[in-house]
Amino acid sequence: MVLDLLPLQTGTGGALLFVGALVLLVVIAALLSAVEIVDAYEKRALTVFGEYRKLLEPGINFVPPFVSNTYRFDMRTQTLDVPRQEAITRDNSPVTADAVVYIKVMDAKKAFLQVDDYKRAVSNLAQTTLRAVLGDMELDDTLNKRQEINARIRQELDEPTDEWGIRVESVEVREVNPSKDVQRAMEQQTSAERKRRAMILEAQGERRSAVEKAEGDKQSEIIRAQGEKQSQILEAQGDAISTVLRARSAESMGERAVIDKGMETLSEIGQSESTTFVLPQELSSMVGRYGKHLTGSDVKEDGQQLDSLEFDEETRELIGLDDIAEIIGEIDEEAEMDLEAMEQEAQAIKEGKDAATISDPDEVIEEMDQEFAGGADADQNT
Repeated sequence: MVLDLLPLQTGTGGALLFVGALVLLVVIAALLSAVEIVDAYEKRALTVFGEYRKLLEPGINFVPPFVSNTYRFDMRTQTLDVPRQEAITRDNSPVTADAVVYIKVMDAKKAFLQVDDYKRAVSNLAQTTLRAVLGDMELDDTLNKRQEINARIRQELDEPTDEWGIRVESVEVREVNPSKDVQRAMEQQTSAERKRRAMILEAQGERRSAVEKAEGDKQSEIIRAQGEKQSQILEAQGDAISTVLRARSAESMGERAVIDKGMETLSEIGQSESTTFVLPQELSSMVGRYGKHLTGSDVKEDGQQLDSLEFDEETRELIGLDDIAEIIGEIDEEAEMDLEAMEQEAQAIKEGKDAATISDPDEVIEEMDQEFAGGADADQNT
């Protein structure tokens, strides 16, 4: 009997051990299932038997075991790449563009209940909005107004994403590329525009060089003319003085010749036997003046000299002897004023300050474009 009971007790003990171990495993699994640890940068939506209950905050959260599910939502700013999109602009030019959208989950409950996979939804919405915005703009605007494109895309995304609890923080269009044919045409246009500007600048440079050369020639001609004028005046004054001097010299030589002849006559008379002589008054006067001049005895007293040694006032006024220095001074002053004015004007031209004669290339291009547009309008009206 004892031997028969031993196997029964052994079998019962093993079953109890098995049940105990199973219960322990169930308890451990229940504890693990009931504890949810949420990170600091996220929130989790809790459902029990498929029904939404609440949002689990960061930290340790206890939930019903085995019948609960949680859905993780990252509350940080997230980056979504918008794939490259093809679009046709308003002026029928094909372009391709891609963008980056920065979003942030503001309401995890709405993001869980209002939309399925909010990241994919925002990405698809951004793609269609990018194509629509590009299609509503001119080609030049798509290339130049990048900030306007970003603002319009963000504005279009704000309303639907608000209902999903998502905020679009920023939209950045990375590249907008026209087709290869359009790029080739734009490169040719840019090259032509640069050649046009280069030709205008070259023409402006040649014009400036010609103006400076002309100013230099003008300055040289004025200096040469002033020199010739001064030389002619001095030469004429010299000729007048020389003529008067020659006339005075001839007059003086005539008086001296008369005196010499008279002296010879007096010598011959002195050798004659006669004691009475009659001399003309003119001869006596000339001999007296000649003697005074030669001896210098009373020249300083009466201040008289031979007429041939100085010019009277009438003669000096006739030849303009007293006005020579004044005339030369006026000539020099006039030449100096002209040269100073010309140097200032030439310096202004070199520094590009003469806006009245040297035009800016951009202004010349704008005037040419206006003339071309005016001519086109006139042709259309005709």
